[in-house]
This record gives sequence, structure tokens and C-alpha cells, in this order.
Amino acid sequence: MRSTRGLGLPLALASAFAFGGSGPAAKPLLAVGLSPLHVTWLRIAGAALVLLPVAVRHLDVPRRRPLLILAYGVFPMAGVQACYFAAVSRIPVGVALLIEYLGPVLMLGWVRFARRWHVARSAGVGAALCVAGLTAVVEIWQGLRFDGVGIALALGAAVCQACYFLLADTGGEPVHPTAMIAWGALVGAAVMTVLARPWSLPWHVLAAPAGLGPLHWPAYAFVLWIVLVTTVLAYLTGVLAVRLLSPQVAGVVSYLESIVATVLAWLLLGESLTGLQLAGGVLVLVGAFVAQMSTPGPKAAEEKNVLAGIERSVQ
Repeated sequence: MRSTRGLGLPLALASAFAFGGSGPAAKPLLAVGLSPLHVTWLRIAGAALVLLPVAVRHLDVPRRRPLLILAYGVFPMAGVQACYFAAVSRIPVGVALLIEYLGPVLMLGWVRFARRWHVARSAGVGAALCVAGLTAVVEIWQGLRFDGVGIALALGAAVCQACYFLLADTGGEPVHPTAMIAWGALVGAAVMTVLARPWSLPWHVLAAPAGLGPLHWPAYAFVLWIVLVTTVLAYLTGVLAVRLLSPQVAGVVSYLESIVATVLAWLLLGESLTGLQLAGGVLVLVGAFVAQMSTPGPKAAEEKNVLAGIERSVQ
């Protein structure tokens, strides 16, 4: 058990690194003229195409668990990204990011107060430290604008992120996690097709040169990176990690994505880090470490069965 738990943390870090690379990689695509919704559609639709063989191998899943697959595709797959990009069009990115990352905290609150399950104290303390550290990382006090609709959209992203951690096989036959990802991507792609209207996408810009720091590739190369690395690889490593770690710990470790995104922006985009941001990053790491120290409570086995289908959030 201890050895498998030790493997879970490196997998969680790999997933966080993969997910954290989506933001910097998307910037060149936005710079060549793609809209945020078009980038989101390319990401989810591309992942659905790559994972199509997995879906074909599990054709019985939509028949056995239609509501689960529908909810997974609508909320964790499409909902998080759609709400987030809509939010950043009205409020600062840092504010939207911080509100979205309240998702794991909402998940802990739901498990503790709505379902009345035991939540390890260290997981709660770790979540609080991560929120405090993330506040410094994103510098929430910079350019804060109180837009009610924008804040509501960011909260919608947080709720969808919490759903990501809470959705699981609560009854009936279980769904293999890779099958859930594949079918969720197909549902998410269908939802994003309605929202993004890809027939209006300027496809010719995908052949245009795009730059990310020292990297200068055709725009389609960044699309491939976002699809293969920051979506497919990120989800698969996240699934393996969350199978080895508890849902509470996996939720808090997700905050490491913000650190990865910040460091990559510093290395590739030349965005400088202040001393306070670095201190916030350290606090996030401390919070994740504290969460790792959580021990199963008396209802741990029940929670594991209910939350066994958890996968990692889409940014």
C-alpha cells in the first residue's frame, strides 16, 4: 500500500505538469486569431478523436450508465472550460483562476456537510493553505473588478470542477476510468460544438507560424501538444494517480497546476515572478504536502468505493 501511494504522487505531479502546460500553449493559438472557445473545441474534439478506439471498445458504457457519461461530459469536460473562458472575458484572469480553484474546497465541503462523511483534518488544512498560497500566486488584488456575471461564471467553473471529483459510480456496474474519459470527451465535444460553432473557425490560421518564447512552430503543432499532452496524457496519468491517492488528497494536489502554469509562463513567456508569488507557490506546495499526510477515517472504504471514478480537472 505504501509503495503504491508513493507512485501516486509522481503520477499526480506528471498530471499537474501536463495540465499546467495548457495555458501557455494556448497563447500562440489565441495570438494567431483563434477564439478561446475554438481552442477549447479543438482540445476536447481532438482528445475525443484520439480516444475514440477506447470508446469503441466500451460501447456498452452509454447504455449502462447514460446519466453518468452525460454529466461527466457536460460538467468536468465542457463546463469547466466554457465557464472559465466566459469568466475571463469579464473579470481578471487571476480572479477567475482563484475562484475556479475553489472547486476542491467545494468538493470537501460537499463530502463533509452534505454527505456527512469523514474528511481528514490534514486534507482540510492543506486545502486552506493552498487557497491562501494561490491568492498570492495569481495576485488577486491586481486589477480586481467586481462584475457579478463574471464572478458567477467563475463560480460555475468551480462547481463543475467539484463535480469532476465527485462524479463516480454511485450505483450499478462500475465504469472503467479510461472509458469514462473517452465517452466524456465525446459528449464534451458535442456540447462544445454547439457553443464554439467550429464551422466558423478560421482553419487556415492553423498553418500560420506561431511562437512561444524560443519555440516557433506552425499553429497546428501547439494544437497537437494541447490535445496529446495537456488533455489525453494529463487525464490518463490523473486517473492512475487518483486511483492510488485518496480523493481528498487528489483534489488538493490539483493546486500544483497553478504553480506549473506560472513557472512555464516565466520560462517561455518571460513573465516575471515576484517574491510574494514565489512565497505563495511555496505555501501551495506545503499545503499539498500536508494533504499527503492525511490518513483514512472510519468511512474511508465507503468513500473509496463511491469516489473511485474520479479523474483530474480540464483547464
